[in-house]
Amino acid sequence: MDRSKKIVVSSDASGARDAAREGLLVMIVDVIDMSTTLESALDAGAYAVLGCSPDYTRAPVEVAPEQIAGEACRLARESGGGIILVAEPRVGTDEERLARCQKVVRAIEREKGQIEAVIPNIGAEAPKIFDMKNRVVLAVTDTGGVAYDAAFQINPRVITGTVARTYKQRGIQPALTAARRARSSIQKSDKGIALIAASRNSLEDILAAQFIANLLMQEESR
Repeated sequence: MDRSKKIVVSSDASGARDAAREGLLVMIVDVIDMSTTLESALDAGAYAVLGCSPDYTRAPVEVAPEQIAGEACRLARESGGGIILVAEPRVGTDEERLARCQKVVRAIEREKGQIEAVIPNIGAEAPKIFDMKNRVVLAVTDTGGVAYDAAFQINPRVITGTVARTYKQRGIQPALTAARRARSSIQKSDKGIALIAASRNSLEDILAAQFIANLLMQEESR
């Protein structure tokens, strides 16, 4: 990565929004479990992964889950596959999960997209519930999804990363994958990258964001 690019660590949906406004590429780090679930989906061959807010959020940011649902439909048409929704609660029924993401469901229906499955936000085990190969996986979640949504409204090039064990990755590999994704995703127009811990109240997210940032800074110093 170009040494002139900034590397910033911040937190929460407001931090994601502010980083996007600043012209930074945004990586959402929500270890338990949004970004770990999405990393596992990529392990399992998902065509693309996205995040968005549920119908209601208390975060002081603007969100538009319908817009991201539209992007999921576009990507699904491109891939020829369907859409898998990841939603909460982790322990509950599909009906309970769908009740929290009706804006997304209605937007997908308007676009004539196909929701193939609704699965819980459970991290590494998620791909064992449904085949994710060539599907678009959309995580509709309270922390990571809201932070993703807040940044997406300003700059749709939002990515995710984790340091936790995933469907196929162990040890330091998920963190190395996140750092590699950050380096490969950054463009000349980006002022740098912001590693966004999905919640300032989640120590694992804060430590993970800092760890990925440290990997990027080590690469710069070589």
